[in-house]
Amino acid sequence: MVFSLPEGLPSGRFEQRGPSEVWICDELPDDVETVWADLLRRAPVTGLQPHLCWPDDPARPADPAAADAVRLEEVLAADFAEYRERRLPFWSDPSSAEPDDTPADVEPWPHDPGPPFVSWPGLAPAGPDTGTGPGPEEAAGRTVADLLRAGPYAASLSLVLVPARRSADVPAVIGWTDSPPMPLMGALLRSWEERFGARVVAAYSGVHRGQHRGRPADALPGVRARTRRADGMAVLVGLSRETPYAPPTDEFPAPPRSAMP
Repeated sequence: MVFSLPEGLPSGRFEQRGPSEVWICDELPDDVETVWADLLRRAPVTGLQPHLCWPDDPARPADPAAADAVRLEEVLAADFAEYRERRLPFWSDPSSAEPDDTPADVEPWPHDPGPPFVSWPGLAPAGPDTGTGPGPEEAAGRTVADLLRAGPYAASLSLVLVPARRSADVPAVIGWTDSPPMPLMGALLRSWEERFGARVVAAYSGVHRGQHRGRPADALPGVRARTRRADGMAVLVGLSRETPYAPPTDEFPAPPRSAMP
């Protein structure tokens, strides 16, 4: 069923995604930061979550409710045990790794000594909310504006309105495909939303973006929280514990081992 659109949007079109219909904007609003914040404020009433994506990306819509059945801590504990068993020989002896095909003029990855714990330490606790700074709607709007100014491939992104109860459910509704199993991804995003105030704002080309605790941040695969350093590091540590498969990069650096419990 086609839904009613909020006022003040540019022209667009409806498109079927599995059992749901989404609305895709023909072009981005001029003041996307303000429009985004306003759409988020109205989301509890409209039931529509704003999202940035490539509308022509391959899609496999899934039922967001499948995340309800995921026992997140049990799954992450088992995944960590398997990951540690597989990586332990290399962590202990880097020379045991198979030779890679990195070109001679490319600097190789630095040695990864592995996490400083031998068993799953559990989900990271929620970080503090100081109550200062911009609200979550303004922060998300600022994140979107920053992404569109500087993000890779941003010029081809579209604003999409997605019927979803929460931003964590949007990837399932639109059928984002570059991810772990969608029920697990949904459960993890919901958990980050609840513990860290994270909001998903974009998913495209293997990249997932969000904002954290009322301030802009890149929620996946790590966090670059624009808040107090201690708070940002706490979130980064938490997400690193829950995504051990994500290698560090300049944009998503690994937290220091001394910061990890």
